[in-house]
Amino acid sequence: MTQWQLIRSRRFVPLFWTQFLNAFNDNVYKNALVILIIFQGDTLYGIDTNILVTLCAGFFILPYFLFSATAGQLADKYEKSRLMQRIKLAEIFIMGVAVIGFYTNNIILLIILLFMLGTQAAMFSPLKYGILPQHLAENELIGGNGLINMGTFLAILLGTILGGVLISIPEQGATIISILIIILAILGYTASLFILPAQPSEATLKIRWNIAIETWKMIQCGREKRSVFIAILAMSWFWFVGATYLSQMPAYAKYVLGGNNEVVTLLLTMFSVGIGTGSVLCEKLSKGRIELGIVPIGALGITVFAIDVYFASQPLMQAHLPAGSQGVWQFLAMAGSTRALLDLALIGFFGGIYIVPLNAMIQHRSNPLHRARIIASNNILNALMMVASSVATIMMLQYQFNIAEIFLSLGIVNTLVALAVFIAMPEFIERLQAWLRYTEN
Repeated sequence: MTQWQLIRSRRFVPLFWTQFLNAFNDNVYKNALVILIIFQGDTLYGIDTNILVTLCAGFFILPYFLFSATAGQLADKYEKSRLMQRIKLAEIFIMGVAVIGFYTNNIILLIILLFMLGTQAAMFSPLKYGILPQHLAENELIGGNGLINMGTFLAILLGTILGGVLISIPEQGATIISILIIILAILGYTASLFILPAQPSEATLKIRWNIAIETWKMIQCGREKRSVFIAILAMSWFWFVGATYLSQMPAYAKYVLGGNNEVVTLLLTMFSVGIGTGSVLCEKLSKGRIELGIVPIGALGITVFAIDVYFASQPLMQAHLPAGSQGVWQFLAMAGSTRALLDLALIGFFGGIYIVPLNAMIQHRSNPLHRARIIASNNILNALMMVASSVATIMMLQYQFNIAEIFLSLGIVNTLVALAVFIAMPEFIERLQAWLRYTEN
């Protein structure tokens, strides 16, 4: 069955829409809250609002550190579709309380609820990726993961745009957002009701609640099979790269390209559409197999176009445009703008080609008894690398790197990381050689 047939299959489509609506709602809420904080002025509760916005991102990621170990255990012990439904029901409650927060303009309550949404996302992740190998055949995993990846990034993009636009509507913004997040939560719960049951992987598992010990054990669980752990490390590096691009895109647009919010939206759109396109193309490139041979192609593409973004940015930097002064059409008329846009789209495109086979490989090669816990291990390391991305970016900015130079550095370091991964696991290069011979024939 091809991936486009999967999108009509009862085995897959309820999960797809549940995940899409989950990511969509999270990002509508998150960006609406960010804009609301910025509207409060330069400071709020005695804290610089820019710092508060950065902390919000941390509050959303923190639950992946704290609760992924518990989430992985629960996902292996219990029937997955029922757990998903309960988690989605909790989302309706969270969004119901958020309505009160928006109505009373209670920013502290809304930030606490953002942490709860991050917790809900952390609990949901091992379930959605753990259930895929139970509902899909091996030759459907690439297509299924590609569609999930595409849907997630498009949901993030649409949610980010819509949350920012709607909350900015004078007087009515908070009301509109409140109605929308409740509707999306109800739709997500409804979609989850149609997910087919998936039997527990290890029903006799005893849940252990010590967060610190179990988080360490979960990482060790991810190491039980060498090839899987290397794939987890390679995936985590992708999230380092992706988090850097997504977090620095507004600053890149404003200070390097001289663009306004419209240009920020255009850049995010190109990057997200690139990832979505690369993700769904993986099935065609790999002929339905879990083809590790296209991972080096993805890594090479990320390197080439991450480096080229730096050179494409030079004419725009040399123009010394005032920050935020250029609209979309003014930006597109500038020398180098089209090249920079294509570079970002192609970084996303090759990122999709890089990440989808790795995801499918982790799902397929993991011990079925421990699969959700291994995915939880992946989530913990991904979150760690996203935090490391923020720390590294802050340090580079303190050393007077501009955003274009940070992107250049990413391309160079990506080469070194890719070489380390492929030396540690030569199977990637061996499969690439076999794939090239196959495509030539």
